[in-house]
Amino acid sequence: MKNSSKIALLLLIFVAILSCKQQQARMPISRSSGTFMKESIERNKKLNAGEESKIDSIIKSNPQIEYIASKKGYWYHYETKNESDTLRPRKGDIAEFEYEIKDFKGNVVYSEVELRPQTYKVDKQNIMMGLRDGIKLMRKNEKVTFLFPSHMAYGYHGDNKRIGSNQPLICTVTLNDFKPENKVKTEN
Repeated sequence: MKNSSKIALLLLIFVAILSCKQQQARMPISRSSGTFMKESIERNKKLNAGEESKIDSIIKSNPQIEYIASKKGYWYHYETKNESDTLRPRKGDIAEFEYEIKDFKGNVVYSEVELRPQTYKVDKQNIMMGLRDGIKLMRKNEKVTFLFPSHMAYGYHGDNKRIGSNQPLICTVTLNDFKPENKVKTEN
């Protein structure tokens, strides 16, 4: 039994030494030249330029309205402004709002009635990227119209219903109220 134990031990050591041998990295079978990424970048640049041009024409066709450019790449203007309040929704607040969605031709995609009043936990729920940011710019009882390029709306995917791929949108939002999360919990 001693010899077979020694042989098994030597065999185990031999296998351990072979498995520790450093392997060289293998080259991928197919190599990408980066052409797809370059084409994708060019497509996105053209898409963004086209959408910016449409937004610019909407703004120029309404010179009586003062549009504000956001840091996130969308534009907005106040339909109703609340100058007396200073507070704005913050992360975790519960915001109650109503909104309507139109395409850039002014056709209603979703009416305020269809979308019914919304309750949104700020930055803790998944909603349209532009709304997520835009609501935090608003005060209670303000009504704001946003011009969202497609990347701030539903992007490449759309909403699988009425909003298509890469569709820029006009959203008119009324922030009815918002409360801190802990205040809502104590009221319930």
